Amino acid sequence: MASNSASISPDKRFLIFFDFDETIVDETSDDMVVQAAPGQHLPGWLKDTYQPGRYNEYMQRVLAYLAEQGVTESDLRSIMEKIPASPGMLNLFQFLRTRPAHDFEVVLVSDANTFFIDSWLRRAGVRQLFHRIFTNPATFNKNGRLVLRPFHSHECQRCPDNMCKQVVVRDYVARRTQERGRPYQRIFYVGDGANDFCPALSLGPRDVAFPRRDFPMHRLITETHEAMPGEFKAVTVPWVSGEDVITRLRKLVTE
Repeated sequence: MASNSASISPDKRFLIFFDFDETIVDETSDDMVVQAAPGQHLPGWLKDTYQPGRYNEYMQRVLAYLAEQGVTESDLRSIMEKIPASPGMLNLFQFLRTRPAHDFEVVLVSDANTFFIDSWLRRAGVRQLFHRIFTNPATFNKNGRLVLRPFHSHECQRCPDNMCKQVVVRDYVARRTQERGRPYQRIFYVGDGANDFCPALSLGPRDVAFPRRDFPMHRLITETHEAMPGEFKAVTVPWVSGEDVITRLRKLVTE
């Protein structure tokens, strides 16, 4: 579900990354899918199989259980489509869409999965805004079960086994800089969770991290500034609404 980066215009001034769960949408899609289960809850034996750092494997078991209970592709899509956007997020997307074509290259990096994300983006009418989407692959097999696979493997100790977003961000920026023949003027990262802190660490002093206020990413940035001054280099602009992001982007694009 990701377009070839070679087809993206090479003259984009800015690169902006978005997380999905609790950033673009105001819920966690993996939690919402439980609404499809009998009685809208999972049995204790299934919940007890979760192991820290192995959430992707746990969700594979959850999706298998839902299929066994007769939950269909249509049921899952319907749940995803009903998840509300985070405050002001659709306005932020509209702002990005109406900017000159050479302003923003927009990329989504998420530990959700292709089916959940694509269902929501298409329903919201914003799929075309995203030049690339990096997430765990998920496809329906011949029995109608949504089969989830890990995005990659990595060595990072901070992140879950199936995805380190810093690896994704670093690799993408390096590849695109080489393809373009020059760096971006600034890179932005909009997120909320602990796994959004890791990629934000790779940002430089001209770049901007937009952590959702009082969510784990914001707390980790604050703690890092206090414990290791200078370790976190990007400018930090907490957001409560997408309007907060628009306000800062408006200032930066005119510089």
